[in-house]
Amino acid sequence: MKKKRNARKKTRNPQNLKALKRGIIALFKSADQPLTHKDICRHLQVKDKITKHQILFVIKNLLADATIKEIGHGKYGVKQSQSFYEGKIEKVISGAGYVICEALDTDVFISARNAGQTLGGDIVRISLTGNHNGKNPEGVVVSVIERVRKDFVGNLRIDGGNCFVTPDNSKVGTDFYIPKDKLNGAKHGDKVLVGILDWPKRAKSPFAEISKIIGRAGEHHAEIHAILAEYGLPYEFPKSVEAYVASINEEISEEEISKRRDMRKVLTFTIDPHDAKDFDDALSIEKISEDEWEIGIHIADVSHYVKEGTVLNDEAYERATSVYLVDRVVPMLPEKLSNKVCSLRPHEEKLCFSAVFKMNRKAEVLGEWFGRTVIYSDHRFTYEDAQNVIEQKKGKFVDEILLMNQLAKKMRSKRIKEGAITFDRVEVKFRLDQANNPSGVYFKHAKDANKLIEEFMLLANRQVAAFIGKNMDRMPSKKPFVYRVHDVPEPDKIGVFSAFVKQFGHQMIMKSPKDIANSMNRVLADVSGKREENMVELLAIRTMSKAKYTTENIGHYGLGFNYYTHFTSPIRRWPDVMVHRLLQRYLDGEKIKNKEAIEEQCKHSSEMEKLSTDAERSSIKYMQVKYLVGKEGQEFDALVSGVTEFGMFVELQDSLCEGLVSMRDIKDDHYLLNKESFSLVGRKTGHKFQLGDPIRVRVRNVDLVKKQLDFELV
Repeated sequence: MKKKRNARKKTRNPQNLKALKRGIIALFKSADQPLTHKDICRHLQVKDKITKHQILFVIKNLLADATIKEIGHGKYGVKQSQSFYEGKIEKVISGAGYVICEALDTDVFISARNAGQTLGGDIVRISLTGNHNGKNPEGVVVSVIERVRKDFVGNLRIDGGNCFVTPDNSKVGTDFYIPKDKLNGAKHGDKVLVGILDWPKRAKSPFAEISKIIGRAGEHHAEIHAILAEYGLPYEFPKSVEAYVASINEEISEEEISKRRDMRKVLTFTIDPHDAKDFDDALSIEKISEDEWEIGIHIADVSHYVKEGTVLNDEAYERATSVYLVDRVVPMLPEKLSNKVCSLRPHEEKLCFSAVFKMNRKAEVLGEWFGRTVIYSDHRFTYEDAQNVIEQKKGKFVDEILLMNQLAKKMRSKRIKEGAITFDRVEVKFRLDQANNPSGVYFKHAKDANKLIEEFMLLANRQVAAFIGKNMDRMPSKKPFVYRVHDVPEPDKIGVFSAFVKQFGHQMIMKSPKDIANSMNRVLADVSGKREENMVELLAIRTMSKAKYTTENIGHYGLGFNYYTHFTSPIRRWPDVMVHRLLQRYLDGEKIKNKEAIEEQCKHSSEMEKLSTDAERSSIKYMQVKYLVGKEGQEFDALVSGVTEFGMFVELQDSLCEGLVSMRDIKDDHYLLNKESFSLVGRKTGHKFQLGDPIRVRVRNVDLVKKQLDFELV
């Protein structure tokens, strides 16, 4: 006992502690990353237990007087010199994640151990600790600044009296613990919406309360509504909005017509999908001479009905876009407006905002006019109807359709020559029965009729943007406006794409952005009809930057336009409404100074666009899984669509359904990931599974609740 008391005295020796404190502070100041107790002992070459205890005592004192700060999980750093960064954390299935910081060029890797009590999407403060695998910087979460999401969708499981909700979105990164008194009537197997209550310091999972029972997991109605709830998308309009819309007068007054250019007698028609109800664009054509025509692109005048400062305006802005799920549309505007009042239905007079162009046979624009009009649609074509007219060279308005098709082809050819990149990705569509179950799959290919509409819409969008964006001297104006911009691809992504296509004998020239575009078009043309076509197109799309809305114009790289906006779909896109309003104000000679407010709306619109795209993909994924229910054990031809350390993703050729072949189910060898060649390579055999390879697979498991498909090799 005497020996222990002496040891305790030695531990508290003031002289020893002072010297040790100075040494530890100096060590922290020279360190380029946080230190643990073990690190300090190693650097100071301390091996005896007494001094190790002294170091712990000093650390506690340094923490108490705020000389150092605990960064997380026993890691410490000098408070005054520690660099912190803020950003959004994106989780992966393992619980690890990446933090996206505007102040840093690359994302910061956060291990599951250093993620703390974070959820995917949280805004966090981090500190850098080193590099992850010699590439991305690695960090530790110091604190959660903001819980961006408060509500989550998932499946309730009750096991032995413990209640947990597993979120549908695996990137949330954790389950939610539900106290029994917070179940609110929910049962095992229910699809539910939960709200976070608390996350106790030592608890593995946050505590949450069930706020809504959506339905039984796996049931169609529940799963679709769960997708909407997951992305915070409303499926009903507030009663105040419905009441306001009900009060809108559908009649067009003579007074209103007198304020507009009357184009009711000009031949006008619409071309839309067969199941469309919201016709927001129409085309008109009028012959001026043997070589000149006046072609009008007429867009529903939504801004006439959606007035600023109204509940309808606020609701449309919040939604910012219509969301097209597999079995339904969540519209930006109530049905009365989107499908009736604003919709350019045949044989009805409608108010429009129009772009009218004088064009010759070479598809050159000789003159242009922008303004509000009143039109009368003479006919409604489906894409199939218009395509038949083009192919058979007979039918309703055959001369006009054929002429406009010729002009569209010339405009498209010119765009490609000037640097536009053409993606003709096949779109998968489901045939649904009365119960909304997928009874079949078909592929939607873009034909001449689709491209006709596309080219004239592009023309209107480009010319409107240039009209505002350029001064009379053709120099850029400083007028605040909404642009749809698309940046050049990042060099490293282009490098990866170039290396990949080189394996198939394709060469990329990367001297300039135009060279890249021309090379990519040539590669896409070369792979057409070949086994690697789908994967090359997919990788090309992933290589591209993301388009967005902004007031800062940098052009649209993918389209090859210096000026571009969205003017042609105001029924389903908020930025188009903004463009109509701004264009009219400029036509009226107004000066606009609220650039910051416009930019804020642009940012919101871009965010909602991404949200809606994610929701649409989720509904497609759900329907693909549902399509394969009951097909376990069946074999299909597939293509390798992705490779990872844990297996390879495959895409069925007849339905584009995608799922995983797990590494553990590839029995013939031990495969390693080769990131450079996008392949899995057998360690013994050298056998390779590469992106785009054709393979034969068997459906191993279909999990409708998890929206997960598992395959095995045949």
